[in-house]
Amino acid sequence: MKTSVLILAVSLTACVSVREVPVPPTERRAISSDKAPAALATYSQAILAGDTLYLAGQIGLDPATRQLVPGGLQAEARRALDNCRAVLEAAGFSLADVTMVQVYLADIGDYEAFNQTYAGYFPNPQPARAVVAVAGLPRGAKVEILMTAVRRR
Repeated sequence: MKTSVLILAVSLTACVSVREVPVPPTERRAISSDKAPAALATYSQAILAGDTLYLAGQIGLDPATRQLVPGGLQAEARRALDNCRAVLEAAGFSLADVTMVQVYLADIGDYEAFNQTYAGYFPNPQPARAVVAVAGLPRGAKVEILMTAVRRR
């Protein structure tokens, strides 16, 4: 019995000591793309930290005019997703590298319409996602999207 307990204790200790501890990112740099609208305030379009890319929220602004695209929720969602893709590509990532998407809707009643647009953007497996309704978004936008991506090795 004492031998069994000792072996179990040694096994548990070995498991804990072998566990990998994440290495802190060695690099933190701003990423930007002229194919996405310039930041509206004091923030970066994205920050690359190690192998993880954190994208700032994108609304449906046309990069050339910096105005919301006409056409309502689905047009804004397409433009916001295209803006995110442009920033991802500027950092050498793609939509396939996205692990988490956060979506802010000015009207939760637009949830199904948003899903129709969103459905065609990501390969399987789809990234994790949260969709929440908010009281308002910059420039009166109907949707804002932000993402996190991890470089695949």
